[in-house]
Amino acid sequence: MIDINARVLLIYTGGTIGMVVNPDTGSLEPFDFSHLNSHMPEMDRFKFKVDHIVFEPVIDSSEITPEHWKKMVRTIEDNYDKYDGFVILHGTDTMAYTASALSFMIENLHKPIVLTGSQLPIGKLRTDAKENLITALEIAADKDENGRPIVPEVSIFFQNDLLRGNRATKVNADNFNAFKSYNYPNLGKSGIQIKYDKKVIFQPDYTKKTIFHYYLETRIATLKLFPGINKYIVETVLGLKDIQAIILETYGSGNAPLSPWFLKLIQEAVDRGVVIVNITQCEIGMVNMERYETGRELLKAGVVSGFDSTFESAVAKLMFLIGHDYNPSEIKRRMSIPLVGEMTRPEEKDTE
Repeated sequence: MIDINARVLLIYTGGTIGMVVNPDTGSLEPFDFSHLNSHMPEMDRFKFKVDHIVFEPVIDSSEITPEHWKKMVRTIEDNYDKYDGFVILHGTDTMAYTASALSFMIENLHKPIVLTGSQLPIGKLRTDAKENLITALEIAADKDENGRPIVPEVSIFFQNDLLRGNRATKVNADNFNAFKSYNYPNLGKSGIQIKYDKKVIFQPDYTKKTIFHYYLETRIATLKLFPGINKYIVETVLGLKDIQAIILETYGSGNAPLSPWFLKLIQEAVDRGVVIVNITQCEIGMVNMERYETGRELLKAGVVSGFDSTFESAVAKLMFLIGHDYNPSEIKRRMSIPLVGEMTRPEEKDTE
């Protein structure tokens, strides 16, 4: 149900979706959002109000930093009471990182925040930009029979798929279906109508306020295992000065070498207070460090399971937790439980 009195704020941060071809130079440049309706006359048919804010300067998504995430959150907080939903136009390359970060930075979110973008500029004949933008705006304005938003969480809409933001990852650089959520169902699907799967949509506590957070810490690193990985490489990454946390990308269900030198380096890093989070290199499935001896040795050393977290979500969650100055044991505890639906623990899988 679209509320005809709804107001949606469109926030353009950058990315292909907001680009047009300069007829003189042939290069892509941001178009004037004050003339958005001339590029998309379909927007005149909306029964709700759409306002827009454009970041100055606009940001190529490969240049996104936590400071830009803070600016997005500040923009939403400053306008939170004025609008029923928000749509963020964003480049595709780091969209899943931004969606994950915002899901942690805005606690107990009551309203939809839908990120979308496109693979082709809005001015191209075969562009996917128009459908993505129009549908994202409709999702941001959609309410249930009680007048509450249908999707009160941070999501990504792309090529007919509505995905939980902190469960999504970019999987295709060439096709329109650029994002997938391998370990969590779609929140919805667009076709002739937008069909929502309400049982998998995250629900806030409407009796409590929304809280906006701005503390993030970037002193984290990643170590991706591969056969024959050099001791010097592992030692260098685990021994980085002032490092607070490391994402360990392991094989299968969380397996790693049993080499004494490897386990010793892991143990030494944990003993120094470095939080090591184990996530799998596989797209589907989760870490279960109790399944095989290799995983149990990591568990014994103090490595924490990321279960089925995406890499993007693990990065954003660690930045968020370390930024709030929790001690290592509290960070490990919070990394092992879902805060906003970003992971599923094995016992929850068994009950689905």
